[in-house]
Amino acid sequence: MKELNKQITSDRFIGCDSDYQDADIVLFGAGFDGTTSYRPGARFGGKVIRAESYGLESYSPYLNKELTDIKVFDSGELELPFGNTEKTLLTIYKAQKQILNDNKIPVMLGGEHLVTLPAIEACSQKYPDLRLIHFDAHTDLRDEYLGEKLSHACVMRRCWEVLGDNRIYSFGVRSGTREEFEWGEKHIHLSKEYAMPTISSFLPNFTEGFDVVNSLGDNPVYLTIDIDVLDPSEFPATGTPEAGGVRFLELIQMIRYVCGANIVGADLVEYSHPYDTSGVCAATAGKVLRELLLSI
Repeated sequence: MKELNKQITSDRFIGCDSDYQDADIVLFGAGFDGTTSYRPGARFGGKVIRAESYGLESYSPYLNKELTDIKVFDSGELELPFGNTEKTLLTIYKAQKQILNDNKIPVMLGGEHLVTLPAIEACSQKYPDLRLIHFDAHTDLRDEYLGEKLSHACVMRRCWEVLGDNRIYSFGVRSGTREEFEWGEKHIHLSKEYAMPTISSFLPNFTEGFDVVNSLGDNPVYLTIDIDVLDPSEFPATGTPEAGGVRFLELIQMIRYVCGANIVGADLVEYSHPYDTSGVCAATAGKVLRELLLSI
């Protein structure tokens, strides 16, 4: 595994120039897509987002904040043993645990969504009262997919096994089996009424009808963002695009709202570069990451 205190400047996300020792947030890449069920390529996501970030500004006009004003260290991509899912997850777990042990906030760039599982396992060990907020087009609640329990289609079910009942809050979900929705409504905070495509309908339900942040109090929170929560008309470059999603401005408002909670870790996953023929999706993912870092 690459040491987290080593980095080549050209591989960094724009504005993330702090030293590891001084950083409050540590960004790292987990480029794995070994269980992708439809369109592979998410393993290249982190590298491409970093490279394309130099076409963006480090300043956010939405937040009136600048990445260079906060302390973020970008450790680059982990060296993962492709072909071995268990060892890959263990590598991610160890990196996440090191960052947490050093009292920093880890932010992971995927990769497919299964990479969230070891991040949650490490966070839950440090923070036993951990909650998980989940932005996604899909339930990801299958117990197994084609006989495999370690699949991106099962990642929220595996996270539930770590966290237990009523500690996962899923939003933007608009695809899943009947069994997944029925199981989810019993064990996590999941309702089809929160699969809303517009700011006028989604956010009022999110902030008033289901006021997550206020209900969490000081409990530690991990935020996972599957980029396919965005509508494919705005973001087609993902492994499993699903019509009916939120828009970019809605997503960054959701992120800003959730980051009012006690965020102890986060990730952005499922950008699949081979389907980004124009490069626009890389720029969009980079802006989402910028807003996430600044919101934290």
